[in-house]
Amino acid sequence: MPDPSSETGADVVDVVIVGAGPAGLTAAIYASRSRLRTVVLERNMAGGQIALTDLVENYPGFPEGISGFDLTQKMKEQAEKFGAEMREIEGVVELRAEPDGCHALVTDREEIRARTVILAPGVEPRRSGIPGEAEFIGRGVSWCATCDGALYRGKTVAVVGGGDSAVEEGMFLTKFADKVYLVHRRDQLRAAPIAQERAFANPKLEFVWDSVPRKIDGTEVVEALQVENVKTGEGRTLPVNGVFMYIGQIPNTTWLKDTVELDEYGYIVTDGLLRTRIAGVFACGDARANPLKQIAMAVGEGALAAIQAGRYLDELDSPPGTPATAGESGAGAQQ
Repeated sequence: MPDPSSETGADVVDVVIVGAGPAGLTAAIYASRSRLRTVVLERNMAGGQIALTDLVENYPGFPEGISGFDLTQKMKEQAEKFGAEMREIEGVVELRAEPDGCHALVTDREEIRARTVILAPGVEPRRSGIPGEAEFIGRGVSWCATCDGALYRGKTVAVVGGGDSAVEEGMFLTKFADKVYLVHRRDQLRAAPIAQERAFANPKLEFVWDSVPRKIDGTEVVEALQVENVKTGEGRTLPVNGVFMYIGQIPNTTWLKDTVELDEYGYIVTDGLLRTRIAGVFACGDARANPLKQIAMAVGEGALAAIQAGRYLDELDSPPGTPATAGESGAGAQQ
């Protein structure tokens, strides 16, 4: 296939990866190691949501655990070692298929043309929408215990949620706060059993069962969280200095709604080889419709997406009837 850049005069890269979380960074490692010109678009900082996690204990190879920031920084360094180019952006506005078979990605800073695209935009914390949440952002309302936990030394905070993130970040907050309320709408946690065991053994944690947040009160800063028991309807006011929300996540895919297929929750739909309905566009990681949102899953998908992108380019560049070249982007590659 002729080089599209020779016809248009525009610079065209082999692969653009949207997102620099574990999925995007792994895709960058595999793509750049295959000698594909690879550009990674990262927003704010590399690592995605996991970079804000204090301790990752379930990623293979780190028996003592590792901070999310350190883990993803190592991934970024590895990708850059093989030639991947990182570009910081505020966001992507549009993905557009071009007549010459390339794809245009329009960001807040530039338009990039690529022969293939790997979508790994990740997710962001879901907001509750209760009164006071938006008003007190940065003044007591947070979605990142690792970022803001030290601000609550000797104080009292509430964590809303009952999954792994809520429990693990709640325990992290006990390093600073004197008391941490964990507010959960059910009468049992959804977190992993080992996390639950540690949480129940932590004297600084108090569990507020069968309850949902209704309002965040305060003047200049957060002063209280009002909750309601979902079984009895009884209200309760928790005197707190901060509220940390861990009630789920939403995919960063709004800008894709008119291009690739999304499911009812906004997650990207692909086939088993991570191909979207647009030829040459693949998706991986937490923003893809899959049953498991874990680092190990994201890393595996990132590797597969990059390999499939490489095979797609091999087929474009090969004369009809010629098998795709071997190598990391070809069949049978193991490392």
